[in-house]
Amino acid sequence: MTAPIPRDIPDLPAIPGIPAPVTSVVPATAVVAPTRRPLAAKFRALVALAAAGAVVTEMALGSPLRAFCHFSVQSTALVALVFAVSSRRAWSARHPLPSLVTGGTVLYAVITALVYHLLLTRDASAFSLSMPVTPTNAPASSPTGWPAVTDAAFHTAIPLAVVADWLLLTRPSPPRLSHAAAWLLYPIAYLAFTLGRAALLTPDWPAPYLYPFLDVDRHGYKSVLGNALLLGLAFYALALLLIAVDHLRPDPVHPRRGRPSRHDRRPENRISSPATSGLK
Repeated sequence: MTAPIPRDIPDLPAIPGIPAPVTSVVPATAVVAPTRRPLAAKFRALVALAAAGAVVTEMALGSPLRAFCHFSVQSTALVALVFAVSSRRAWSARHPLPSLVTGGTVLYAVITALVYHLLLTRDASAFSLSMPVTPTNAPASSPTGWPAVTDAAFHTAIPLAVVADWLLLTRPSPPRLSHAAAWLLYPIAYLAFTLGRAALLTPDWPAPYLYPFLDVDRHGYKSVLGNALLLGLAFYALALLLIAVDHLRPDPVHPRRGRPSRHDRRPENRISSPATSGLK
């Protein structure tokens, strides 16, 4: 007679000298191809065209070099570039841009809008942070004509479109906390550029400082650096808020599928058993 076959065969012990099999992990995107998103692609293409048009118009209204030295113009040019690439990727069903790039673009667009509406268009505060200015930094009560169009595009329309795309058309891809510090490198570099540029210009150059709260001739380096420190802390807090919202907000693209995996844990399909023992 033969012995009955047991229902559960225990794991065989590992053979000495033979390493245990390694779990093969394949990203889910290698098995399931990303889908095309024509609506997101078309919206981002329109935003990219509007941002590029605003930058070109602003540079054509006066000195192109001086116009491009403004933070609002640079951030809008970044929006045009990032949204053009994102539109192409959404249309061709390619992987989206990393959260380090998209999150930074959202942060700089929001900074542009908040600084303009909360500081530059209000009466001078106790810190003398603001005065009414046009997009080219020329003192005026209210711009008219094409300057008014670019003013509204830089500081209101484009930032609102960027935030709307992030909340309604972008899947949550929570950035790391370290990204908040990385995003501040650009504002710090811009501060150094602005102060260095003003120091190199000749005394007869009109309005060497691009923003009133960075005017060393008016406030001195101590007050300007203090203002920059306060703004830097506010920007860092805003970056942390952006990261927190991206962790908590729902997925607008596939609400039924739930949130995607964490940025440091890719969706995976296991090809072999995760057992670490010998044959099974």
